[in-house]
This record gives sequence, C-alpha cells and structure tokens, in this order.
Amino acid sequence: MKSIVSLVVLAMVLLQSQVIQCQEQITTCSASLNNLNICAPFVVPGITNPNPSFDCCSALQLMDHECICNTLRITAHLPSQCNLPLLSCWSVI
Repeated sequence: MKSIVSLVVLAMVLLQSQVIQCQEQITTCSASLNNLNICAPFVVPGITNPNPSFDCCSALQLMDHECICNTLRITAHLPSQCNLPLLSCWSVI
C-alpha cells in the first residue's frame, strides 16, 4: 500500500497543474488526487514514521480505482515523453 500511495502522490504532484477539468470524471479524479496531499509526509524517504495516518488512509480509500490506475499509467510515461530514460523503480520496491 505504501508504494501505491507513493506513486499516487508523485503522480498528483507531477500532473496536478496539467489536468484539464473539462469533464466531470477528470474533475473528480483531480479533486481526489488533491486530497492525497495529506499523504505526502508518509512517502518521503528517510521519514521516522512511514505509517500513513488515518486521514491519509481515508483519502486513499476514497480514490477511484480507475483514477489511480490512469494516474500511474500517465506518470510512468512522463520520462519517455520528456526524452528521458524510463524509471526502473520497481526493482527497489
């Protein structure tokens, strides 16, 4: 769950300013991603308490599955769209 929270928060930070809120689904997903800001302290490397708070878990629980998956999919493709090497984080997790 921690790795999912980490990726979703990273995706939210990267995509927040890029989301066009022209459809209700996009607006809902964007709002849900904004709600995950409360999880940011729990995904920073080197923190002393990596256990997410009740509020973080609640925000994650309210996330739509499709929103999470689409956000992760988009985030995974960002490096290639910027002509950067693909991230290989999965072997670390």
